[in-house]
Amino acid sequence: MSSEHKSRKAIVEIGGRLHERGFIAACDGNVSVRLSRNSVLVTPTAMSKGMMKPSDLVIVDMTGRKLKGRREVTSEIGMHLLIYRMRPDVNAVVHAHPPTATGFAAAGMALDQPLVCEVIIGLGQIPLAPYGTPGTPELAETLEPLVPQYDAVLMANHGVVTYGGDLQSAYMKMETVEHFARIALTTHILGRQQYLEDEEVDKLVAARQKYMGVNSAAPMPVQYSTSTPAARTKGSRHSESSDVLSTLLRS
Repeated sequence: MSSEHKSRKAIVEIGGRLHERGFIAACDGNVSVRLSRNSVLVTPTAMSKGMMKPSDLVIVDMTGRKLKGRREVTSEIGMHLLIYRMRPDVNAVVHAHPPTATGFAAAGMALDQPLVCEVIIGLGQIPLAPYGTPGTPELAETLEPLVPQYDAVLMANHGVVTYGGDLQSAYMKMETVEHFARIALTTHILGRQQYLEDEEVDKLVAARQKYMGVNSAAPMPVQYSTSTPAARTKGSRHSESSDVLSTLLRS
């Protein structure tokens, strides 16, 4: 784990990147880093993450009680603390609202299509958690079943949360989620999706340990729904999310 000073600078830098890329607007989003077993450095509430200074960040304990800082703690601290409690391997959490991925979340659709090999290697799939009111225990409760399994989750009608062994890794996963959401949307606009076969997916999962940065303790399974057994043929496999979006685009 890095020092508090380095972590403050890193969070400010990532906040700037999120804002510049349009992943957050106004005072949206929050970022945190685990400083020790009992303390977390987190962005404050009611402040643009693109305009922060290192001194604006707040330190809390594992119950969310403020230990240090002149600003107030984000109302979504419970989500961060849940992830840290459930995943000892995680040392950083990023929550943002990247437009395309959040569009999928607002449509009630997971990013679960086996379309891009890099996504299968790095994240498996990006599941969808049910809606939970931001700033309440409901939000953490909706994430709880998914946190041990995945490193990136869409939150229905809300946004995306990603996490990793360090802040750079957590942020890169956010970029991957939004990039994949754009690719998935483009395939729907083109009117065709060519899914990877099961055996191709299995090879990609087996190859994970060969790739730098894929060191998650989560199994990150690659699962997808099919409407019929016949749908499992190349070029015609459809997930539930794919069927819903195709219907919307035709209407």
